[in-house]
Amino acid sequence: MMRFHTIFFDLDGTLLDHFDAIHRAHCHTRRHFGLSEPSMDEVHRAVGAGVDVAVTRIFADDRPDLVSQALPVYKEFWDKNMLDGVRLLPGARELLEALNRAGVCCAVLTNKHGPSSRKVCEHLGVAHLLDGIFGAADTPWLKPQNEFAAHALNTLGKPDDAARVGKAGGVQGVCLIGDSIYDAQTGVNGGFPCYCVTTGTHTAEALREAGATEVCADLPELAKKAGF
Repeated sequence: MMRFHTIFFDLDGTLLDHFDAIHRAHCHTRRHFGLSEPSMDEVHRAVGAGVDVAVTRIFADDRPDLVSQALPVYKEFWDKNMLDGVRLLPGARELLEALNRAGVCCAVLTNKHGPSSRKVCEHLGVAHLLDGIFGAADTPWLKPQNEFAAHALNTLGKPDDAARVGKAGGVQGVCLIGDSIYDAQTGVNGGFPCYCVTTGTHTAEALREAGATEVCADLPELAKKAGF
């Protein structure tokens, strides 16, 4: 029997691969100001805490003074090109479908821009498998803040679980699946398990150090190990 009634998913690096589009947007933004393009590795290190933080990190070493000008340049390019090349990661659709059949409430909890997250999920044909998509700019909070997870649970009609987030004893029947230290920290802070995959931005060692409950290579391995 499924031991979780609600499973949150991160997006980038967990359910989908959007890094080519993200990299192109950062390259375009740097070029706009006559600066060198960042490597994909630099972009991987910059993302995870929201687009404002990512752009700040990309410009931090040489032109931090340009961040306020760079953000609208990035966002304009992103809005026009965000769907180019995005794809679901192996096992993502199959896992969501299996959880839906089992009656599990599935939702996205991401630091990716909320409207962009919903647009991408619709584009990839998985929005109907999700009971909610919660992202940056939807609330004042981001992962790993407890308020973000509590807001999502309240919105999903689970106020008792929301009230347990961050409290002694933790939240029963809820977990998060992600790929970053921000996901692992969300689970630790909130008091619920976080199962991580290494298909995104962080190594297995970093994820374990951040408090991940389990670390797997990808979603199919995770689904098998966690019994989803």
